[in-house]
Amino acid sequence: MGAKAEGYAKQFEAKFEAKAQEATAVLEKMSEADWKKVTEAEKWTVGVTAHHVAGGHEQIAMIVKTVASGQAMPHFNMDLLHEANAKHAKEHANCTKADTIALHKKGTAAAAAVVRGLSDDQLGTSGTVLTGAPPMSAEQIVTNILINHVNEHYESIRKTIGA
Repeated sequence: MGAKAEGYAKQFEAKFEAKAQEATAVLEKMSEADWKKVTEAEKWTVGVTAHHVAGGHEQIAMIVKTVASGQAMPHFNMDLLHEANAKHAKEHANCTKADTIALHKKGTAAAAAVVRGLSDDQLGTSGTVLTGAPPMSAEQIVTNILINHVNEHYESIRKTIGA
């Protein structure tokens, strides 16, 4: 790992892992009634929204790894993303809090490992993430997608449950 990558990995760990720990705390304190409330932003239950975030950690880390290795995400666009999200919401409508917490912890560790393993050059490598959108560097994907994914959805969850 290069000097920039090591510094960035520490910064990432502080931000991402702090957000992940906050998310875990929110999940663990949530009541069954909260789990079933519907979020205004996503129009999913809190449980499905939390499961979506938990399942997204490793998927987003795969995108980071793909771009960092000099490849692009082939044929991936917003329509496919929305379709995949809708399918996920249906398939996981009855997800449990325990399963979601376990998935969240597993995904957090996997994503952190991917980021820690990047070199300075890999962080700066850019590629297409969404067809028709400007290329993003691996560093931008970590900051703008991986970390913000947790922030945005957990802000919606907090608003929904009044936390």
